[in-house]
Amino acid sequence: MTINVRFFASLRERIGHATLSVEADGIASARDVWKAVSGESPDEEMLVAINKEYAGLDRAVADGDEVAFFPPVTGG
Repeated sequence: MTINVRFFASLRERIGHATLSVEADGIASARDVWKAVSGESPDEEMLVAINKEYAGLDRAVADGDEVAFFPPVTGG
């Protein structure tokens, strides 16, 4: 099972890649994808999209999905 992962803005700089492919054996959610690529627990404010649709960190992922991570957005 392979998951395609994209990183935006400061997360791209932090990970050092704009995109990665991850073998997803044992990965069930977007949270698990982040842990696999970063070795860390995700910031709960991080934004996630699965197949170009915003989702929560606990949303399930499947073979062939694209998971995108965005840093928290602030404004005002």
